Amino acid sequence: MGYVAVKGGTHAIEESIKRLKYERVHHGQTIEVEKIKAGMRGLVDQVMSESSLYNETLAALAIKQAEGNPEEAVFLLRAYRSTVPRKHYSRVIETGQMNVDRRISASFKDIPGGQILGATTDYTHRLLDFNLMDESDADVQEWLHQYLNESFQGDEQQLTLPKVLDYLRKEGLIPTCENNDMEPDDVTRESLEFPSSRSQRLQILTRGETGAITSLAYAVIRGYGALHPTVGELRVGTLPVTIDHPTDAGDDDDAFYIGEVKVTEVEMLMPVTVEKEYGKKELEFEIGYGLVFGQNETKAIAMGILDNCLEHPTPDFPSHNEEFVLYHIDSVESTGFISHLKMPHYVTFQSKLDSVRKTKKEGISKGQEVKS
Repeated sequence: MGYVAVKGGTHAIEESIKRLKYERVHHGQTIEVEKIKAGMRGLVDQVMSESSLYNETLAALAIKQAEGNPEEAVFLLRAYRSTVPRKHYSRVIETGQMNVDRRISASFKDIPGGQILGATTDYTHRLLDFNLMDESDADVQEWLHQYLNESFQGDEQQLTLPKVLDYLRKEGLIPTCENNDMEPDDVTRESLEFPSSRSQRLQILTRGETGAITSLAYAVIRGYGALHPTVGELRVGTLPVTIDHPTDAGDDDDAFYIGEVKVTEVEMLMPVTVEKEYGKKELEFEIGYGLVFGQNETKAIAMGILDNCLEHPTPDFPSHNEEFVLYHIDSVESTGFISHLKMPHYVTFQSKLDSVRKTKKEGISKGQEVKS
């Protein structure tokens, strides 16, 4: 009987997989990976961030295979990532070297270097643009040619800017950050244990599902936490990635430049009341840090909020509990567990069903005895 069940199940599964492909292509059209890469920047960035793999082409391929489902695309990309050999470790990247595309502060109107709005939907009306229904490649290329002629004249210069919060540190308004040269833990190779290290927390937060991170940070601000944050600085730009020479590790002059990654970095300011000597209370600022692949500003801000929450655990709020936060924000973990409920639970369910039938039967029998 077991053999028959397996054979029958295998055929049904094969047909299900065929049907899945049919649903993807039944309109008789397919979308090229390059088109996804070119036109779905936000989704590509989200998938790369949650997968911990910076490769726009592979992210676009995963999105195509997953039919635009981000959690499935992240699953595919993480699975691929686990098969790739790790040949090199990059040198430490200083985010002060960022070539800035966009940079704003909600705390200061005037910041050294100025606010740079860059590409953002913050100032759009969020109304459907029906002109896009008939947009063609020729239209796009014509607009692009005109825009480049108007906006870029001569060689484009690298734009590196000082951190806004460094000015507050110079004034002594926020504490300085000490360098920590300890090798970070790797959550992709070692299971998470509590209490976690800060490197583990930051990795899980940056890999976390965008909606989950945003929801928890929103709950913090609504009162299910103890923070009232402000964006000290948000910047979007590219960071250079270098690796050491195989035989001269540590020598800056012999390091190899291997490319760049686009990231969103946020430093959040959290006002806190601190009790000083003789019970005197003073207002100070703490920092929350967020950094994610691509341009994903909401997630980076939310990550900064949760980073500060987890730095100050308190039993009063679950958003300050590292086990609650870190175990529930991972898309592969959470969707995997929820999805497993679709898998056969015949034995356990039949056991519960038998218990219910037995209880009902005993209840009816007792009722009949009372009547008689």
